[in-house]
Amino acid sequence: MRSTTTCIMVWRMIAQRRNRQAAFALSPHARGISPIPLFATILVALSLLSPTLSADWPQFRGPNGSGVATGGPPPVDFGPNKNRLWRTPLASGHSSPCIVGDSIFVTVLDQESESLSVICIARRDGTIRWRRDVPTTEIETGHPSFNPASSTPASDGQRVVAYFGSFGLVCFDMHGKELWQRKMPLAKSYAGNAASPIITGDQVILYRGNYVDHYLLAVDKRTGAELWNVPQEEKFTTDMSCTGMPIVADNKLIIHSARSVQAFDLATGNRLWLANCKTTATSTPILVGDEVVVATWNQTGEESLTPTYPDFDELVQQNDKNGDQTITVDEFPKLMVFHRSEGTDAPQNGFPLRFAMVDSDDDKTLSRDEWSVWRKKDNQRRKTYVPHGLIAIDVNSHGTIPPSEIRYLARDGIPEVPSPIHHGEHVYFVKNGGILTTVNHQTGQRISRIRTKGRGTHYASPIIAGDLLFCTAGDGTMTVLQLGPTPKVLAVNKIGERIYATPAIVDGTLYVRTHKSLMAFGL
Repeated sequence: MRSTTTCIMVWRMIAQRRNRQAAFALSPHARGISPIPLFATILVALSLLSPTLSADWPQFRGPNGSGVATGGPPPVDFGPNKNRLWRTPLASGHSSPCIVGDSIFVTVLDQESESLSVICIARRDGTIRWRRDVPTTEIETGHPSFNPASSTPASDGQRVVAYFGSFGLVCFDMHGKELWQRKMPLAKSYAGNAASPIITGDQVILYRGNYVDHYLLAVDKRTGAELWNVPQEEKFTTDMSCTGMPIVADNKLIIHSARSVQAFDLATGNRLWLANCKTTATSTPILVGDEVVVATWNQTGEESLTPTYPDFDELVQQNDKNGDQTITVDEFPKLMVFHRSEGTDAPQNGFPLRFAMVDSDDDKTLSRDEWSVWRKKDNQRRKTYVPHGLIAIDVNSHGTIPPSEIRYLARDGIPEVPSPIHHGEHVYFVKNGGILTTVNHQTGQRISRIRTKGRGTHYASPIIAGDLLFCTAGDGTMTVLQLGPTPKVLAVNKIGERIYATPAIVDGTLYVRTHKSLMAFGL
């Protein structure tokens, strides 16, 4: 789409130049003056087709958040001692690399000084060009896996914009000169505010959700002046994350928002449509043809997240150590109300059933009747659970979309954090445990489900270059797979450092932000 649009722009520029030259030749002002040569216009126009522009990775997940690189793929095999071009030590942070031209931008948190910064790194050799500290009076807190430098910067090649929940928006030119800042109240939420801004046209767009405020914002990229602000009606609660990045579809802005997916007019901020769904709004949507595809996830959205409980006889048989046919507080096993069974390496990976919740008379002993009452309540509660899923919505919808017009491509195996990705007729998504699912976009049929050999928690989203799919586990395992109906594992690479940030690919080079560094891999 982008290359087609650019070609049209090129030919329009050439045609307009020819028309102006013809008119100029007939003008009385043309005597003694030479019009600008046509070839100069062609050179300028063709510069729009520069591979540098098309190969940039200017925001989270690259061009429009698709996760798909436009250049060639990096090597299949890589690691600390193989095909590594350079490694630059960095302070902590989970922001992904933003790459424009020969510059890479990331955000960092120096935990000793509790200072937040934007850093510019030379793409060719990993040297740090500049670092700009962002003044804060208090650092945002969140989930143990959260880092206050989790939001990925965005750049249009003339400026770079970064967001911190501890500060707000700040904009620098490519040499590190501050152009403007837009301070915001300290964000407060259970998960932490890891939303990433985008630059589209003359606008910077930010979706900000937390207990303090909840809105979609557009500001002028040159000055930071507010263009429009849309307060969100949905109350922000502890189960919300709202960290998905907005994407653009023609003149529409699409956001994965609190308990919904929404579209807005890019110029005015007027809402165009709303699809209600039970979701924590963690992942970023993608465009697939004329549809928006979104991984909606909630804590009780599928059976694998809500373990069932044994009956009382089984509970006693397995845990009654003193033989009194009851369960004391010391004998009560670890049972979960909700549990990420494949993400146990991450902190707070579920909600345990506390003994006090079932011991109604508070005598520190669980009887058959008490357990029976609890299980009845639990069965009633389970009836209120709302399924989540990978959904597809017509991008040209209007108003409040009825459930019958929301297509479900999958209802299980849904990732909590990683965003889906599209290639050919397939949509791929990976969840904790490295469980990779392939579905047909048109039919919603599951084609395959495999293990990538990357285990444990997955925060990074998958990315594609050429016919290769790259999946990243939190422990630093990066799996490279051959794309297809059933992806084939080609290599399992151990980076040696934990990775929560989504990698980037530009011109056949893979850039990986770890907890400790930024690395480049290539040939």
